[in-house]
Amino acid sequence: MLDAYAEAGGNFIDTADIYGRHGSGGFGSSEAIIGRWMAARGNRDELVIATKVGLSPDPSGLSEEAILHGIAGSLERLGIDRVDLYYAHRDDPGTPLEETLGAFQRLIDEGRIRYAAASNYSAERLREALEIGEREGMASYVALQPEYNLLEREEYEGELREVCADHGLACLPFYGLAKGFLTGKYREGSTGVMSPRADGVRAAYFNQRGFAVLDALDGVAAAHGSSVAAVALAWLAAQPTVVAPLASATSPAQLADLIASAELRLSGDELTQLSAAGS
Repeated sequence: MLDAYAEAGGNFIDTADIYGRHGSGGFGSSEAIIGRWMAARGNRDELVIATKVGLSPDPSGLSEEAILHGIAGSLERLGIDRVDLYYAHRDDPGTPLEETLGAFQRLIDEGRIRYAAASNYSAERLREALEIGEREGMASYVALQPEYNLLEREEYEGELREVCADHGLACLPFYGLAKGFLTGKYREGSTGVMSPRADGVRAAYFNQRGFAVLDALDGVAAAHGSSVAAVALAWLAAQPTVVAPLASATSPAQLADLIASAELRLSGDELTQLSAAGS
């Protein structure tokens, strides 16, 4: 999968210190797999590597101790000496922002990360962090990773997007395909995929709005001879402040659909049609 992604021109890889399944080694196994692949291919300099800190239980949060411990483990598993983009995985109200930003600045000064970024921050806390970073000469977040897609729009499209626009932050949304619903594999009247996650997707999106979005995606995809997933990601990539939507694939066929979204350009009318269906 990683070979196919790189061969297609992909160069940005997003992971986290807690990503990994029990059968593949547990927490950190995603970083370890990526690290082994980079070492085998010798392609580190061709890639942009993003990982995260803050949700690992050893220790959790965004204290200086947690951040320094987290980066050491991530660099070791990835087998590299610097992370390009290092996220605060989730806001930690129990730690002063000054301590968090100071720790990130230390890592920048030491050359262990290039840039710091935020994920799962409210608009108020993100703005406060940016103001502190700028005022105190500490690390200033350059990107935000929120949940954002055609069906999850209310939280981002408003004050949070305004903060990103005002401060020039890149938005790199996660769950770009609404946990798989926007691939079109979940359809009304069909049982489809059976799993606890699939049950959650059905509970959230098996409703009139969800099916209206799929209908709109079907129409646009047919017009372009493209996939529903590619259209959903192309819509997301066209939104203000969004630099690149994040999506995951579990097969080469899925990967091909996602990669196709990078070249897909939707018309203004198509973007409006899709936005209206998800409103």
